[in-house]
Amino acid sequence: MDFLSLKTISAKKNTVVKSWIIIDATNQILGRLSTKISCIIMGKHKPFFSPHINCGDHVIVINSNKIKLTGKKWNNKKYIYHTGYPGGQKIISIQNLLNKDSRKIIYKSVKGMLPKNRLGRLIIRNLHVYKKSEHQHQAQKPVLLKLQNL
Repeated sequence: MDFLSLKTISAKKNTVVKSWIIIDATNQILGRLSTKISCIIMGKHKPFFSPHINCGDHVIVINSNKIKLTGKKWNNKKYIYHTGYPGGQKIISIQNLLNKDSRKIIYKSVKGMLPKNRLGRLIIRNLHVYKKSEHQHQAQKPVLLKLQNL
């Protein structure tokens, strides 16, 4: 038996090859889209995934203002945050957040699916969200990923 073939190879920071992927969020359900995005930016779709290395790809999400939610989430879902001052609890509904900045909805959803540590803060920088179909990453030659049946 060849024992050299049973060794696990861990990914190194300098051997990781990153690519750029475009995802169109038009008529996509927020949660299903976010799980796919989080897997791609963490690198879980690659055969050399290592949980301690930023080995994921860069994801460009376009048309974030055309995202869909199921059920009564447009009326009932709320985001709660605190300013740090006494009595500083603020509540914003998802409909108001969509009108204010639709990119934050996708950022918040994906960030909640990432590790809560230094690596998670580094991985979220691989996500680029745009309200419309124009983006500024043509030089990276991104590839369009089809997500019809999430």
